[in-house]
Amino acid sequence: MTRNFGGLKAVDVDYLEVQRGIITAFIGPNGAGKTTFFNLLTGFDEPDTGKWQFDGTEVGGMASHKIAQMGMVRTFQLTKSLGKMSVMDNMLLGAPNQKGERLSFSLLRGAWRKQEADVRERAVELLERFNMSHMAEEYAATLSGGQRKLLEMARALMASPALILLDEPMAGVNPALVQSLLGHVEALRDEGVSVLFVEHDMDVIMGISDWIVVLAEGGVIAEGTPAQVSKNKKVIDAYLGTDDGIAADDGRTGADAQ
Repeated sequence: MTRNFGGLKAVDVDYLEVQRGIITAFIGPNGAGKTTFFNLLTGFDEPDTGKWQFDGTEVGGMASHKIAQMGMVRTFQLTKSLGKMSVMDNMLLGAPNQKGERLSFSLLRGAWRKQEADVRERAVELLERFNMSHMAEEYAATLSGGQRKLLEMARALMASPALILLDEPMAGVNPALVQSLLGHVEALRDEGVSVLFVEHDMDVIMGISDWIVVLAEGGVIAEGTPAQVSKNKKVIDAYLGTDDGIAADDGRTGADAQ
């Protein structure tokens, strides 16, 4: 899969396989193409060349909402909450295939009332899980940055995804909420959800990842367990910039190449 922006090759991945039921981290220096690769996988951008599959089905060229309906759901580096709607309404919008949204069913309340009740029950359960029940009727715009990250992750789970892609879920989150977010990510894996995430905090990556994929200049230069990656000379040279082992990335708040 390749994606170029003018003379810049943002993504150049020959082959990559994401394993089921584990936490896979994408790391790499700023501009390595991590977010661009996420955009390609989830249908928010189109590659120049290449094809890819999700659960055995070709998804190249498929619209992003169709990919989400198949079970591949993502969050964004900059949260996409609808600020002028309540937290609960944001959650309800995350549920797919709601009959009441169709013109043909909209006037037939009996046809979608049970589903609407089930969707709301699911939203209530998730807000309780993320300790946000007391904010259900608050406008999303009033939430802190960390709370918006929690809301976006909770809303993504309304679709009951098989694979969730998290783009820098800890960025801009205060330390008190980081541990909460980490716990939710690990809980997803324990429930059988595959997790693929981009993160710059090396302590986070080494602490919860089962597998790590390292990108540099758009291509995969290494992958393996945290222990394997931490000793890989290509990773040390291209990303970490030290021969003393894993170190924190000084540019952890920068944006990837788009």
